[in-house]
Amino acid sequence: MSIILGPNRYGKAETRLVRVVRDGGVHHIKDVNVGSSLSGDMEAVHLTGSNASVLPTDTQKNTAYAFARKHGIDQIEDFALLLARHYVGSQPAIHHARVEIEEYSWSRIPVSGDRGESGKQHSFVRDGAEVRTCVVHHDRDGRTTVVSGLTDLVVLNSTGSEFHGYIVDEYTTLQPTTDRILATAVSAQWRHTGDDSDFGPSYREVRTCLLEAFAETHSLSLQQTLYEMGKRVLNTRDEVCEIRFAMPNKHHFLVDLSPFGLDNDNEVFHAADRPYGLIEGTVLRADAPDAGFAWE
Repeated sequence: MSIILGPNRYGKAETRLVRVVRDGGVHHIKDVNVGSSLSGDMEAVHLTGSNASVLPTDTQKNTAYAFARKHGIDQIEDFALLLARHYVGSQPAIHHARVEIEEYSWSRIPVSGDRGESGKQHSFVRDGAEVRTCVVHHDRDGRTTVVSGLTDLVVLNSTGSEFHGYIVDEYTTLQPTTDRILATAVSAQWRHTGDDSDFGPSYREVRTCLLEAFAETHSLSLQQTLYEMGKRVLNTRDEVCEIRFAMPNKHHFLVDLSPFGLDNDNEVFHAADRPYGLIEGTVLRADAPDAGFAWE
């Protein structure tokens, strides 16, 4: 029986990094989680244990910290590109680098000048559950892909959503409705046509497209809403060629208040956390370039 080594990669996962920029009394904070994965001439380390081609994962962690100090962190996509190109360009044994970054947002806490703190802005509060993400791939052939995204963007429409006309069999108990709450936590990843987008404004505009399409679509299904959100992004943002979604249906069930002598005209709901429907889908341009390794 012949046995061979299959695809493999290694790296440092979840390097937590906080970068503070001090501009006098005004501070700026960047809070990120960096993961790197490298692949290339790695047969020897697997087959014989030779580490001659291995860049230690501890070195990858240190590189993220050092680059944060040397280069700063503005847009996470640019920082990921910087790291990925460094790994491939500096190490002959490394043919491909994948860098994934999550960013956690913070907002300033205003400080009263009455307490003698005027001009000092160094207090922050963490913003909600939404997380900005990116994944960058770069290889020695010069191929590069950038995928931006977000997770846990929680949205809700209190009306303007229906669900009916579905398959009914002997196990179906769900009742059709023409007025329901539609809620989800959007996870979306969108692929750029190149690696030179202005990533900050692009992220903000894509996020706006997602929110506007969700709010403006009279939904007959969460699948329809997903498609309209993706279509809005592609019709609005030329730098995006493909977008992928995972959207759990956060069910809200009308509570039966009749045992208490009360009616319930779509006012009181039970918010169920599980089980939930999970809707996933991709919307892309018909002429989108091949995704290659973008989603790996």
